[in-house]
Amino acid sequence: MTIEPFGARLRRAMDTRGPLCVGIDPHASLLTDWGLNDDIDGLERFTRTTVEALADRVAVLKPQSAFFERFGSRGIAVLEKAVEEARAAGALVLMDAKRGDIGSTMGAYAAAFLDPRSPLFSDAVTVSPYLGFGSLRPALDAAVVNGCGVFVLALTSNPEGAEVQRSTAANGKSLAQLMLDHMRAENEGAEPLGSVGAVVGATLGDAGVDLDINGPLLAPGIGAQGATPADLPGVFGTAVRNVVPSVSRGVLRHGPDVKGLRESAARFADEVRAAVTG
Repeated sequence: MTIEPFGARLRRAMDTRGPLCVGIDPHASLLTDWGLNDDIDGLERFTRTTVEALADRVAVLKPQSAFFERFGSRGIAVLEKAVEEARAAGALVLMDAKRGDIGSTMGAYAAAFLDPRSPLFSDAVTVSPYLGFGSLRPALDAAVVNGCGVFVLALTSNPEGAEVQRSTAANGKSLAQLMLDHMRAENEGAEPLGSVGAVVGATLGDAGVDLDINGPLLAPGIGAQGATPADLPGVFGTAVRNVVPSVSRGVLRHGPDVKGLRESAARFADEVRAAVTG
């Protein structure tokens, strides 16, 4: 049986459900805002409510692994259940783990998130390329075999990132552009969209790099971090149709009310659609 590539599944999800990714980020402060304790019960209730409210209607849900890992094995169990239930409801799950290592260790990370036999098997995972793009090969290969996606950090919105990402590589390009060139090569010939994506902050203004990688562009920073859907064309230019804006607190702050979560997500999706097609 042929496995449909992640890029094709993502394109369809964005076209039918709207171009939006909602993060599942159970910050201690958000748990408090929801009237929950910062403990495993609060984590479980927060996560279950978010998945039940959104998994049957948004294109992508993005759990931030760190906020589950901080509770140890019981937190990971909550994450495993969330991944399973979100995928069963039709959402694509992007595990925000930002893993990066070499050799067999990178292979183990790939097995954790991109192997169907793993309880954390997700549709895609975020990775860091700054041990060299070639260090990501185990994840890239696993993604191809299992119809998954890999989102590679390129230009992040945190100020500290510039000292690495904007530095000049040996070929005279910025390091970020070098990574984007590698992503373009991985996606060559893919239709309707490649499965290797880039993470590019929506708060950057003019990104100053070539973002036409024939793959998805995950754009954190919409909402609480200050960017709006109207900013997207200015940052992403001709590649804007492939942008997957990521909103976390901008949606989650409307919980625990299910109606509030759904209305906020729908509103962001509509605003993004208008911005990228207008």
